[in-house]
Amino acid sequence: MQDTKQQWFKEAKFGLFIHWGLYALLAGEYNGKKTDRIAEWIMNDLDIPAEEYEKLAAQFNPVEFDADGIVRKAKEWGMKYIVFTSKHHEGFAMWDSKCSDYNVVKATPYGRDIVRQFREACDRHGMKLGFYYSQAQDWHDPDGYMHRKDNSGKNYRAYLERKCFPQLRELLTEYGEVALIWFDTPMGTTREESQEMVDLVKRLQPNCIVSGRIGNGLGEYMTTGDNFIPRLPYEGDWEVPATLNDTWGFNKDDHNWKDAEEIIHLLVKINSRGGNYLLNIGPEASGHVPEESIKILDEVGKYVNENEEAIFGTKRVGIYAYELDWGMLTRKDHKLYVHVFKPRRRVELLNIGNRITGAYLVADKRPLEFETGATCEGCSSIEVEVPEEYFDRKNYSICLEMEEEEPIFEPIIG
Repeated sequence: MQDTKQQWFKEAKFGLFIHWGLYALLAGEYNGKKTDRIAEWIMNDLDIPAEEYEKLAAQFNPVEFDADGIVRKAKEWGMKYIVFTSKHHEGFAMWDSKCSDYNVVKATPYGRDIVRQFREACDRHGMKLGFYYSQAQDWHDPDGYMHRKDNSGKNYRAYLERKCFPQLRELLTEYGEVALIWFDTPMGTTREESQEMVDLVKRLQPNCIVSGRIGNGLGEYMTTGDNFIPRLPYEGDWEVPATLNDTWGFNKDDHNWKDAEEIIHLLVKINSRGGNYLLNIGPEASGHVPEESIKILDEVGKYVNENEEAIFGTKRVGIYAYELDWGMLTRKDHKLYVHVFKPRRRVELLNIGNRITGAYLVADKRPLEFETGATCEGCSSIEVEVPEEYFDRKNYSICLEMEEEEPIFEPIIG
């Protein structure tokens, strides 16, 4: 069981991932050919030579970028932490790196440190900030790994010493308190090399969390596959990295957006099973965040803020006997939260053996009438009366107060 030993991470439940780099300029297409994979992998998947790809830096001038505006939006959406791609697999640093001129300050007309702008905005708004850093794949460096390519002639150790370790030191010493380092795709990194990275992080910032994709089982929390949710409740600290559409970096042709209702349901499902939901936006090359992302997350934020008690600081719910097609459960000590996703005149739960002492609507703490007993089949039953003005409403939550610390889920009988 992986444990961050960081209470803020255990309670956070909802974070913002931001994928942004030179790939946003291509927006999924290079020389008339469109990638059929995720947009930020276009250099690798369309075999763009490094000397050609690096020319994109001369075009990168995100005059619409507003770090403060993005952080304020994340706060409005109820998110508790932000993870920004300081360097993705393309090898381009979004800060003023001293060990490589291939960075946003030295190689672009924009000439400003993106990472520092996020650092300052997060400090202003009290937001936790973490950095995604591609430790093994670096398609610009001749010794960095590439996926589905021949890496046999590369001197990976030279890359680590020349670029990876120095850049990690920069991020961990020049940009304030770093909440976590989100490593990715360890590929051929040995256990000893992964341990070196962990030791480096902990030596410079002992409280900085190391993500599961450091590799070799050395992460402090489990990172699931992209958009993959564990089927059952999962012990320990874990996180689902996920997209609003089908890509991470901006792709002008990807309009397969999830709607707000689906995102709300996914958030509650992940929280119910014990995890955090790290949900991505991919700004355009200009720095503008796609309107679709804003619209979806504005609506999600309304639910999150209205029902924050039933989301943040909640704990893993055990295996309940029934699949609820109309809702999901989250919990805290002595409280069971029922997230109601479809209109109902009353909320009924079977096979929960707790002594219920009270019920209320989470949004306004309004007490609700309830009744406990047994069905004619002999199952324990809890019925909560829904306020009349909620009969046709969906997406709200109810709290059941319990004498016991945890819910008692009974087996199905009969």
